[in-house]
Amino acid sequence: MKAVRFHEYGSPDVLRYEDVEQPVPGAGEVRIRVAATSFNPVDGNIRAGFMQGPIPVALPHTPGIDVSGTVDALGEGVDGIETGDRVVGFLPMTGAGAAAEYVLAPAGILAPAPASIPLADAGGLPLVGLTAWQALFDHAGLTAGQRVLINGAGGAVGGYAVQLAKRVGAHVIATAGPRSSEHVKAVGADEVLGHGLPELAEPVDVVLNLAPVEPAQLAALTGVVRDGGVVVNTTVWMPAPSDEKRGVRGIDLFVESDATQLAQLVALVDAGELRVDITRRVPLADLPALHAEAAAGPVSGKAVILPPTSLT
Repeated sequence: MKAVRFHEYGSPDVLRYEDVEQPVPGAGEVRIRVAATSFNPVDGNIRAGFMQGPIPVALPHTPGIDVSGTVDALGEGVDGIETGDRVVGFLPMTGAGAAAEYVLAPAGILAPAPASIPLADAGGLPLVGLTAWQALFDHAGLTAGQRVLINGAGGAVGGYAVQLAKRVGAHVIATAGPRSSEHVKAVGADEVLGHGLPELAEPVDVVLNLAPVEPAQLAALTGVVRDGGVVVNTTVWMPAPSDEKRGVRGIDLFVESDATQLAQLVALVDAGELRVDITRRVPLADLPALHAEAAAGPVSGKAVILPPTSLT
C-alpha cells in the first residue's frame, strides 16, 4: 500500500511517499481502508521533532491523527463493529497515522461516520471537533447564558467552538482576521472583533485561546474574565494564565480521543446542527507539499488528505 512516512525528524523534506506493507490487526484492533485523514498543525510539530517528549513516536512514522474510512478487517475480540462499517476516529498520537491507504485503530476509539456528508470530509472532524468540545464543556463547563470569548476563532477548531457554544445558548464573542470574520459570523458568533486584546463592554465567563499569541498577550486575557472565570488554552508551549486573587483559573488543554463525545459530534452533524467545513482536498502524494506550505505560514481552513483508493 502507499503511505507517507518520515524516517527521521526534520523539515518537510523528510516526508516520503512510499510503498509499505499493509498492516494486520491485532487483538482489539480493526483495519480501516482510509477515505481521508486531515492535516493538523501538530502533525508538523511531530515531524519536526518538537513533540518528542509528550508525543514520542517510533521511526519511520506515518502522520495523520484523524481518520475516516471503512472497516476492512477485524482483530480478535472486536465486538460491535463489522467489516464494511463506515467510521471516524482520533487515532493514538504515538502510533501510526492515517496518511496511508490502510491504518490500524483500536476499536474503542471509533464512532460511526456521519451519514449526511461525504465520508472523506468526515476525516476533518475528530481532532478539531473534540478539541472544541472538551475545551468548552469538560474544562470550562460552559452553560447557557454565559459569555465566552473565543480568541483565534478563524481556524478549524474555532469554527466548531463557535457553533457548539452558540448551540448551548452562550453569548459568543470571537476574534478573527479579515479573511475569516465573515465565516465566523456565519457559523453563529454574536460579536466578531479583530485580533489583539479585545475591549469588551462587560467581562466574560470563559476565554478559549486558540491563537499562537505572545506570552504577554496571553496573560492579558485574564483581564477580560470575570472573577471566578476560566481561561482554557490550547497553545501547549505556553501555560494558561491565571489570576489567583480573583479566582480566575488557567487550564491547559491536551485533547483526548473519546468515542462517546465523537459520536455526539457526529449526531449533531447528521441533525444539521453542526457544520463540517472542508476547504481543500489534497492527494496523499501531495502531503509533503502541504507540510511545506504550513511550515511557511498558517494553512487556512481545513484540508483533508485523500489516499489513492479514495480518489478512484
